[in-house]
Formats: sequence, C-alpha cells, structure tokens
Amino acid sequence: MRARYRSLGRTSYAAAASASSRQARRALHGAAPAPGHMQSQRGSAPPLGLAAPAAQAQHIGCMLAEGLRPGALELAAAIRSASALPGGGGALARCLHGLAVKSGRVASSATVAKAVMDAYGRRLGSLADALLVFDEMARPDAVCWNILITACSRRGLFEDAFVLFRSMLSCGVVEQSMPTAVTVAVIVPACAKWGHLRTGRSVHGYVVKTGLESDTLCGNALVSMYAKCGGSRAMDDAHRAFSSIRCKDVVSWNSVIAGYIENRLFQEALALFGQMTSQGSLPNYSTVASILPVCSFTEFGRYHGKEVHSFVVRHGLEMDVSVSNALMTHYSKVLEVKAVESIFMSMDVRDIVSWNTIIAGYVMNGYHYRALGLFHELLSTGIAPDSVSFISLLTACAQVGDVKAGMGVHGYILQRPVLLQETSLMNALVTFYSHCDRFDDAFRAFTDILNKDSISWNAILSACAHSEQHIEKFFVLMSEMCRGVNQWDSVTVLNVIHVSTFCGIKMVREAHGWSLRVGYTGETSVANAILDAYVKCGYSHDANILFRNHGGRNTVTDNIMISCYLKNNCIEDAEVIFNHMAEKDLTSWNLMIQLYAQNHMDDQAFSLFNHLQSEGLKPDLVSITNILEACIHLCSVQLVRQCHAYMLRASLEDIHLEGALVDAYSKCGNITNAYNIFEVSSKDLVTFTAMIGCYAMHGMAEKAVELFSKMIKLDIRPDHVVLTTLLSACSHAGLVDAGIKIFKSIGEIHRVVPTAEHYACMVDLLARSGHLQDAYMFALDMPPHAVNANAWSSLLGACKVHGEIKIGQLAADQLFSMEEGDIGNYVIMSNIYAADEKWDGVEHVRKLMKSKDMKKPAGCSWIEVDKTRHLFKASDTNHQDRSCIYDMLGSLYQQIKDTQTQNMAMMKSM
Repeated sequence: MRARYRSLGRTSYAAAASASSRQARRALHGAAPAPGHMQSQRGSAPPLGLAAPAAQAQHIGCMLAEGLRPGALELAAAIRSASALPGGGGALARCLHGLAVKSGRVASSATVAKAVMDAYGRRLGSLADALLVFDEMARPDAVCWNILITACSRRGLFEDAFVLFRSMLSCGVVEQSMPTAVTVAVIVPACAKWGHLRTGRSVHGYVVKTGLESDTLCGNALVSMYAKCGGSRAMDDAHRAFSSIRCKDVVSWNSVIAGYIENRLFQEALALFGQMTSQGSLPNYSTVASILPVCSFTEFGRYHGKEVHSFVVRHGLEMDVSVSNALMTHYSKVLEVKAVESIFMSMDVRDIVSWNTIIAGYVMNGYHYRALGLFHELLSTGIAPDSVSFISLLTACAQVGDVKAGMGVHGYILQRPVLLQETSLMNALVTFYSHCDRFDDAFRAFTDILNKDSISWNAILSACAHSEQHIEKFFVLMSEMCRGVNQWDSVTVLNVIHVSTFCGIKMVREAHGWSLRVGYTGETSVANAILDAYVKCGYSHDANILFRNHGGRNTVTDNIMISCYLKNNCIEDAEVIFNHMAEKDLTSWNLMIQLYAQNHMDDQAFSLFNHLQSEGLKPDLVSITNILEACIHLCSVQLVRQCHAYMLRASLEDIHLEGALVDAYSKCGNITNAYNIFEVSSKDLVTFTAMIGCYAMHGMAEKAVELFSKMIKLDIRPDHVVLTTLLSACSHAGLVDAGIKIFKSIGEIHRVVPTAEHYACMVDLLARSGHLQDAYMFALDMPPHAVNANAWSSLLGACKVHGEIKIGQLAADQLFSMEEGDIGNYVIMSNIYAADEKWDGVEHVRKLMKSKDMKKPAGCSWIEVDKTRHLFKASDTNHQDRSCIYDMLGSLYQQIKDTQTQNMAMMKSM
C-alpha cells in the first residue's frame, strides 16, 4: 500500500522540501501564498476563529526575520494551526513543512513529523505525502500509525486502513508501536462501515488477547460495531463486549441501548435503560431521545413513556429542547394529545423541530384543523417553516380537503428553489393533489421534482391508480419508471394490483401472475392486495381459495375476507372468521357492526358496539356512522343523542359524520336537532346533501330548494345524489315547475349526466301531479342507460291514485317484464282494477300471482316505549302483552263505534 501512494506523493513532498526560507517568511508574514487565501493585514484583527493560527504564524515569521530558528514544539503548533484554517490552509502548511524539512526538524522531531502527517492526512487530503513523512521516521510509534489509519478511515479507504493495522501488528517489535485503545477505537468503526463483521471479530480477538477489552474506549467501539452490523447473534456479542467494560460511561450505555433499538429489540432496550438508572449511571439527553421512541412500540409503552417522563422531570432534563421534542413525539404516537399540548405550552424555548412535532402530532391523531391553526401561529413567531413543516401541513390540507391552502404551499415552494430540491416535500405535494382528486396538478408537481426517487414514481402512479380516467396514463408512467428506476418495490406492485381492479377480473389475474413472477406475493401486504382485488371484482370463490392458501395471514387478511362476506351478506361466514381471529382491530369490529346494521340485526349491532368498548377500544368515525344506521332502523332519537354526545366527548371532527348525524336526526323525526348540527358544521356537499334530504323527507320542499340555492351561491358543485334528493322533494310536494327547472339545470348548468334516478324522479313528479300522459311519454323517451323499474313503478302507483286504468296497464306490462318477481307491482295493478270494479282484471292478476307462487308479506310496524322496542306484525299473537293490547284496541273500537252511533242518532233527530 505504501508503494501505491509513495510515487504519487514525491512531487508535492519535494516541492515542500525545497521551499526557500524567503518563501516561508512571505507566507508567514501574511503575503498571499496562493490566490483565494485570506491575507493578514497589519493593524487589523484576525477573523473570528483564526486568531490563534494567525498569531502563531506571525510569531514564526518574526523569529525567522530575527535569524532565529523556531523550536520543534513551535513548528508543530504552527503546522496544526495552519491546517485548521478554512480550506485546510494548504499553502501555508506546506511552507511550514518545507521550513521544517530545511531545518531538519521533521527527521529529528517526532512531534513535528506527527503534526505534518496529521495535516496531510486529516486536513489536506494527501495521504501519499503523509506516508512519505511516515517512511522518513526512524521509529514510528502508535500515534503515527493511528494518524495514518484514521486518515484512511475518514476517506472511506477501509481496506487500506485494515492493511495498515496488520502492518502495525507485524512491525510492533517495541511496545510503543503496538496498537492501543485509540487504534482499536479507529479500526473497529471502520470495520462496521466496511460491513466486514468477520474482520471486526478478528480485531475483537486481538483486544481480548491484549487485555484491552475492559478499556472503556475499546468496549464502546466494539459495542457500536456489533450493533451496526445487526442480527441477534451480533447483539449477543455486543452485550458481551458491553459486559466486559470495567468502567461503563454514558456512551457505553447509549451504544448498547441504541444497538438493541436499531435491531428492533425494544423490550431489551427498555430493560437496559432500567438497569442503567438502577446502577446509578445518569442517562443524558441522547439516552432519553433514543429510548422514548421505543416506548410506543411495546405492549405497555404508554406507561413506560410516563416512567421515562417522570425520570426526565426528576433530573431536570425537560429543560433541553431535544428531550421535550422526544416526549411530544412519544405522546403523539400513543394518542395522548393533551400531554403533547401540555409539554409544548411549558417549553420556554422552542425550535422548528418543536413546532413540527406538535403539528405532526395533531395530524397523526386526526386533529387536522388544529394543525392548520398552529401552522399559522408558527408563521407569526418569525421562525421559518422547513420542508418537514410543509409536509405535515399538506397532509392536514389533504385530510380536510383544503385545496386552496395546499395550492398556497405549492406557490411558496415555487418561489424558493431550495425547497424545490427537497424531493420528500415534492412527493408530499404530489400525494396532496392526488388525495384531492386533482390529477393534473399532481402531474405538474411530479414533473417539477428535480431528483425523482421511487417514492416520487409511486406517488404519481398511486394518483393514476385511484381513478379510472387515468389508467392509460398509469401504464405509460409505469413504462417510464421501469426505464428510469433499476428496480420497483412492493408499493409499485400494490399500485399495479390496485389499478387492475378497474380493468376487471382478467387484469386482476394478470397482475396476480406478474406479482408471482417478480417475487412479491410472499409479502403479506401484496397478498392481501390481491385478495382484496378479487373481492372488489366480486369473485368471492377465488377470494375464498386465495384466503385458505394465504401463508402470512394477519388481521388485515381476515378483515378483507369479512368485507367480502359483508358485500355478499354472508353473516354466518363472517361470524366464523371474526370469532376465530387471534387479534381484532377496530376495523374488524366496525365491519361486523356494519354487517349487522345493514341486515337490520340491530340488537347484535349494539351488543357488538358495547363489547368493543369493553375490550378497551374507542369507537371511531366509522363505528359511530355504522351504529347510527342501527339507530335509524329503531327510529330512536335517544340513541342518536347518545351517539352525538359521544362524538362531542371524543372530539370526533369529521364532515361525513356530521352529515350522517343530520340524516339520523332527520329520519328519527327530530328536524330541529338536525338543523342545529347543520348550522354549526362546516358547509360542504355532504352536510348540504344531508340537510336537503332532511327537508325533503319532512315534506319541506320549498326549504330544500332554498337551501340548494344557497349551496350553489357558495360555489359548491352538486353531485347526482343531492340532485336526486332535490327532485324527490319537489315530487312529493308537487312543485312541478321547480322540479322541471332543476332537471334541465342538471346537464345545462351543472354539467352532470342525468342518471336513472333523476329520470325516475321526473316520472314520479309528473305522475303525482296528475300529468299521467306526460309522465308516460317521458318514461318512453328515457335513454337506454336510464330505463329502470322505479320510473314505471312510480307511474303505476300514480295510476292507482288517479284511477287511470289504461296507462296503468301499460306501466304494469313494463314492470312485469322487468321485475317478474316483485309482488308489489301485481298488488297495485290488482287494486287499480278493483277500484274501478274491473273484477275480471283483478281475477287475472290474482291468477298470475298464484301461478308464480307469490304471497303478500305481512304488514309490520314498531314503536319505542321507555327505551324498549315493540314490534307488531299483521295477525301476529306473539307479543307478551297481546291480551292487554287487544283489549285496549277493542275498547277503542267500541268507543269509536258508539260515537258514530250517537252522531247518526243526532243527525236523524235534526
């Protein structure tokens, strides 16, 4: 290795050796030795941080001017100071080297030689020159070897560093040149960076043989090496090295704790932290900052975090900003937002990390509006937000749908080229636009990314994969990615599987086969995505086969299969999976509650809702939304109020849940509470749709139309749902002109393609108002995609009301061909004939029903009294209080009959 550098260094070494005294004096007195180097002017103070080097250089210069020869210690100090100058002080250090060579100090003084070697190896980056100086030394000691090994290690020449270490061992005839603790502390980290654990073990063997294993410096280096090399066996070696240290300092403890953390052995790390405190070793800020993030990954992490917090307070470590930031991060992860706020408010000094931590904590825990408010407060402090701040802000904006704020962030980034270079921030911008369904903006942000990584490509691919409109673009970008990125990852595979669901089962199977070929089906997330794709395509049989053969089943796998059974109303199959799940998360409970609620199994839904709380889980937005459906089935305002109270206590802020609550109050007959919630909630399409539906349900069509006008004035674009609700309201209230005007505006103004529901509402609107002929012609003129049984059923019902037999027959013929098994259509037609005393028609319909083995379902009603639901069916005698009920009904019937008899008698007497 020496030969490798020796030929390269001869020229520069000779140049330094031939430097004249005159050149040295000029350099030492401040003359510019090379362009671009700072000059020292007479009468001016040297720059801050350069006072000592300048003073020492001037001192040497003065000695030379007076004809004096500087001593070895003075030359060594001057060389070290020169190499500490900005840029390494190259020219000045080389002049001093030349002066030392000419005066014979390099050969005669080891101190000067070491200073020159250190200057070349550490500062000037000329390892070859350092080796030449080393070769000139008669008896280099351990310090000289250490200087060379350190220089190699710092330049990433790990193999050369180890060659030097072996040479040091072979040349170590005298004790002074043998490796020391410092040598070990240099070579062991080099082995870790080199990734050669075997080499590190051999060094460890030397350490044990020479008795250095108890040395604190050596032990710390060995612990750190084993920790970075990873693996359970390596951590066993790390612990043995740690145990061998005689005097463990805080670095020893921090190294072994950090090693366990890096290898995800969190319980062991926490145990060592407890052992550290129990043995009287005081953790420092680094220890606390390392151990706190671990707590959130353990079973009782919430309590471990509180213990660490108590330790921090007892020893006054909470004054350190980094410790407070680590505490806020921990409490954010364990969902204790109040503790985060308390720590933040108690901080006397806050840095940008403090603000970023609490903003990210709000986002992590779903308090997106608080995050946005705190960001504005950050701007008022004068602290400039960084890329991390904007990433959290964009996440919050995406969650609340605040496109304007997100676009403001984009504008801010475009004005600052430094932020444009932050790939992670630009990736977050792409994700934000994707979440807000603004693909064009997402693509523009993607093209602005200067250094695209795999996350950038996956972000834009994900934006394409979530919309059927951009499937072609997805495959174009996928091809570009394969050309620009060496290897895709599991996220790319997940995007391919996701987009395949839009293309049908054939594409899903192709994506499945491709996943097998590229070798990602072994990953549970990919296998789950494939299973989910089969479920979404409606191929439950294939999903069942894949589920049974799933090798890495987890909670997500079971949840996907429960969702499959939910989709197909397979209650028993879903119950089997749910009851056999080893671990249930909140999604598992929510799916089962939804399954029960949508199948009107309300008692089971409420039982499960109570059970999940007894398991220590807290209902979330989905839980409340699902249980509200059961409340609606029971028409229980009391239960809806309880859900509303829970929302307020748990601070569940969600626009969709507010809309569901408005709908629940409305369907349970409490329009006042529904309107009160609408007034205080954020106004968007969801809440307006819920309130318009509330008015429509209660026959307040004028108010529904008025509220719709307010929505349009707020520039909220309507969708087909709110338009259907509005048309239905006009239909039930007989607002024909308003309904026709709204229907025309669907395509002309709002640019929405009228759906089958819109056409059915118009038929119902015309038919209810008595315009049966117009309704019939309108139904005949419906486009093919809008032809449906609802329109003809509405017309048939109106024909019954208005006694129109001819059009009723035509409507019935259409319905009998569309819905052959719907008994309701036959009953209505039979009633139309009966109302006009067309008994032949009645008999014909009855025969049709009998031939198809149709039976009219029994009527059903229920009422809630003292929080107890009572169900009644026609001709049913199962109610426990049936005797009292029938006696009361008989009494009421008799009172009505007596009253009618009295009224008739009074009329006759008049």
